[in-house]
Amino acid sequence: MIAAADRAGVAQFLTRLLRLDSGAVVRLRPEPGGGGRVWAMLPFRVLVCRRLTVAPPSDVTVSAADLRAWLNAVDGDEPRRRDEAWRWPLPSSEGGAVETIPVAEVMRLAEAAARTVRVAIAEGVGGRAMGERAVRDAVLEHVAIVVSTEAGERVEIPQRLVQAVVRTGLLDPEKSRVTADTVSAEAVTVRRAMGWIGISSRYGSAWYRPISPLRLS
Repeated sequence: MIAAADRAGVAQFLTRLLRLDSGAVVRLRPEPGGGGRVWAMLPFRVLVCRRLTVAPPSDVTVSAADLRAWLNAVDGDEPRRRDEAWRWPLPSSEGGAVETIPVAEVMRLAEAAARTVRVAIAEGVGGRAMGERAVRDAVLEHVAIVVSTEAGERVEIPQRLVQAVVRTGLLDPEKSRVTADTVSAEAVTVRRAMGWIGISSRYGSAWYRPISPLRLS
């Protein structure tokens, strides 16, 4: 189901995913040009995927917890298929690159958002107390990055996309916690694919579509 070359990276991805959603399912999908991806939907409505160097044998959805247990086991049956549990559309392609952004800047924005949440929960906003969920929802909706296409069209990257690539380890999955002071000089790419906005790194990508699509793919 997962080739040996990809198991460590996928296990790390699943561990981070399960911290965000203990009941998550993942979709293993081969890519037409070779390789594949492990897809998941985060609780804050962002799709994330971890790249696979070796294509899975088929397009299949399984429990994230069951897949991690299988990866950690010496042997055992593969996880039960749960194809009916996958209910979300996927971007139809990688789309077009709009801009590159240093990984350190993405980390800085994620850390600033975390500080904002802590302060707002502890001290309130404008002298008014706010619930933790309201604060987190407001921060996720905040536009963290604005870039422009060659035609001058504005592309807004919400904080939810920044949090997705950071919290699922798509910037540097080898570190348990990455900060702006420890990352390399790598960059991520802002992409657009139809109505989707994405951030991609060499490990995977995160995608958000502000308007829910009507069809599944």
